[in-house]
Amino acid sequence: MKTKKFDSVKMMREIRENLSKDFSKLSVKEKITLLEKEFPQIKKGGRQKHPITTD
Repeated sequence: MKTKKFDSVKMMREIRENLSKDFSKLSVKEKITLLEKEFPQIKKGGRQKHPITTD
């Protein structure tokens, strides 16, 4: 009987799928706080409203 080979691609896919499932279960506020904690250098920005120009 052959020994199983270690499949790193399969393992990474499983990890990504599990993280995606866990992340999708979080509420919006929980996602924001998690991302702010992970990436403190990114500042929260708002939408920029450009004035309506009339020519």
